[in-house]
Amino acid sequence: KVNVIAKIYLSIFKFLILSKQDSCEGKCGGKLESCSCHATCVSLDNCCADYGEYCVDVTPYSGSIFGGTDFIVLKATFNESSQIICRFNDEIKTVGYVDTDSRGHCISPLLYETGLVPFQISTDNGTTFSRHGAWLSVHPGKLDPSFKATIINATQWQYYGTPKVGGPLDMTWNTSQVRAEKVNIELWGYMEKGDPYSESWQGKWEYLYSLGRDQPNSGAFRFVPKTAGKPFSDWEVGCLRISPSTHPDGTWNVQAVWTEDHALAWHLEDKFRQDSAVWALDKCKAWDQLEETLPDFLSEIIDCPCTLAQARADTGRFHTDYGCDMEKGSVCTYHPGSVHCVRAIQASPKFAAGQQCCYDHTGAQVLTDDSIGGSTPDRAHDWGSPPFVKPPRVPGFSHWLYDVLSFYYCCLWSDNCHYYFKRRPSSDCRTYQVPKAGVVFGDPHFITFDGVSYSFNGKGEYTIVVSESKELTIQGRTEPVILTNGSMVKATKLSAVAMREGTSDIIEVRLGNPQDHLQVLQNQTSLSFSEQSWMDLKGVFVFSPNPTNVTVMFPSGAGVELRLRGGTMTTTVLLPEVFKDFTRGLLGKMNGDPKDDLVTSDGQTESDQGNAEGLFNFGASWAILNESTLFTYDSEHLLNSYLHAPKHDASFRPVFSIPEDPNDPLGSQASELCSGEGSLYCRYDTLMARSLEMGNATRVSFQSHRSVVEDLEPVVSCGWLSPPTNGKKEGTRYLQGAVVKLSCDSGYVLWGSEEHTCLGTGQWSGETTTCVDQYHGCIASEVTSTLPCLMFEISCFLCTACPVFF
Repeated sequence: KVNVIAKIYLSIFKFLILSKQDSCEGKCGGKLESCSCHATCVSLDNCCADYGEYCVDVTPYSGSIFGGTDFIVLKATFNESSQIICRFNDEIKTVGYVDTDSRGHCISPLLYETGLVPFQISTDNGTTFSRHGAWLSVHPGKLDPSFKATIINATQWQYYGTPKVGGPLDMTWNTSQVRAEKVNIELWGYMEKGDPYSESWQGKWEYLYSLGRDQPNSGAFRFVPKTAGKPFSDWEVGCLRISPSTHPDGTWNVQAVWTEDHALAWHLEDKFRQDSAVWALDKCKAWDQLEETLPDFLSEIIDCPCTLAQARADTGRFHTDYGCDMEKGSVCTYHPGSVHCVRAIQASPKFAAGQQCCYDHTGAQVLTDDSIGGSTPDRAHDWGSPPFVKPPRVPGFSHWLYDVLSFYYCCLWSDNCHYYFKRRPSSDCRTYQVPKAGVVFGDPHFITFDGVSYSFNGKGEYTIVVSESKELTIQGRTEPVILTNGSMVKATKLSAVAMREGTSDIIEVRLGNPQDHLQVLQNQTSLSFSEQSWMDLKGVFVFSPNPTNVTVMFPSGAGVELRLRGGTMTTTVLLPEVFKDFTRGLLGKMNGDPKDDLVTSDGQTESDQGNAEGLFNFGASWAILNESTLFTYDSEHLLNSYLHAPKHDASFRPVFSIPEDPNDPLGSQASELCSGEGSLYCRYDTLMARSLEMGNATRVSFQSHRSVVEDLEPVVSCGWLSPPTNGKKEGTRYLQGAVVKLSCDSGYVLWGSEEHTCLGTGQWSGETTTCVDQYHGCIASEVTSTLPCLMFEISCFLCTACPVFF
């Protein structure tokens, strides 16, 4: 009897131990003996029973860096007695709650960083944190408009108190963002204190005062601003928060919706309203003096592309500035005269500075020496930079204090832009170097960085690009082409691309299921872009404005564009000059020499581009190993066909030549569709896949690549040419072939060349141009020549008010 009882207890003990081992509590991302807590377990159908309970998803999954978003924890169960505490980054805690449907809720906190932030959930008031998830913190400028309050007529808000600008101010918001009958309208301000670039340098948001309490949650608020006294008026940038009136004023991290951060002209001190220009000039001069004491950041920022075409094509290093976007109507508040601006994606290495480049309707770069709307560098990158948190790396806010408010002081609230442009001069593109582009498209065809074209229809997983010295790896997976009737043809297409640089997150982009969209994975976990189009991840940025378009950007400046066309993935890799001589793989060695592009992984060169068998063997040599794979294997098909199978399927032999049949009706249609350069690729794909759609996708991809290569052709810049003192110039283009004409003001004589042409050497033609007054011009000329004086005498003869000195 004792033995029976002992066996029962032993069985219970073993059950409890095994149950604990098979639980995902505290083990999210792991793979256990009998089940999995890894994100791939859902599609592999091997999740532990409590996976959804402890490895949580939330909705919405993103919100403003300001915090205040109420998000629901999905699948996990809660009860009325649960005391929910949500902890972000292992330190910032907010109070959650359980709703009437027994769903758990968290409130996102104010953060000083963007990107995916880990969080844990406690149901016992913070004693233990057993549930894990991730929250996406978003820069206010990149936040979807539905997630923020709107200030109506932003110009009125930000010029309020300057001459002829006043009256009531209006704002609106989505009432569902704040679940309350009554709300408070609060002003919050941002300020940085301490010595710049020292350990004491800190930034902080603070509650200032309330504009309205117990206001109806109607989605609209109007007020007439009053000037703020000290110390409130010292805060010159901030935003408004709408939050439930059940909380005391200024309570941190409660459900709320925020406006975008903006210049607080409407609340500044009386002196500003009495004479805004004088007040702003004093501020401008003080900023100029501060800049004198700060380190020079201009020498370490990237140079601007010379043309708008280059700027839009160089997607690895530059991205559209949300404040001046030609695809959104070119509303360029801070850059009048420009139609499009881009920002350098990466902040500079030491000072975390940024670069902004703006262009006019002709595609020419706009420079501050010519226009108030010119390109300007930034002491603090607008988008911040890792590790964030401290100035000048705080996203958005540091940039406001050091680069935007000063623009208001010197240029918008007063007419003293020369102070600003002295400290923020345009980069004139003379040191800009274009990236090189290689592409994989169709089923599949390759064009290397140095322009070698070939086809490789192997089935497996291969190295597209590897650069050991730059620690960049890009891998591609191919799969057989399946016809609409379900049969397989002897050709393949790219179905997934995985990539990593250094210790960055692994990003994989693959054909979705169904194959009408691209799926993006981060470290084998699927990412959603349904709420936001931009994500800051570890060592990489990902941009996906729609389900068929993904761009991946790495710190080195490498960019990977992935486009879904006709059921196939087109992958363009853009690499900056630092990769020269340091690449291998299916896209070749980037060095300007096409002869060494087709080199196998063991160093053998395939010199005959017309040898289909040789090219096939070349491609096969770049099959990867399981030890180095970056791919996700989250289905039985992927496990059996790729992970547990040869990385290059030697049994799959493609058709190397185009199948021609004079009786094939698709042949004449292919001839009509496929013409000009790249027609062979278009025709091959049309006839092999039995699809005009796929053939057209190949044609479009080829033409798109040719356009990118043309846009990225190097151009010569001669740099900005200044007008002579006491003179003016005609022309603001400074690239090869551009002509700039110089002239003098009335009462002055031009010496030197009236016209200068930008030469292919990067130099301006002609002699140095100066303007001298007529009297001194004639006296000086007598020393060297009588001609200028003679010409001057003739001009005086025709003039009624010439000085008498003959």
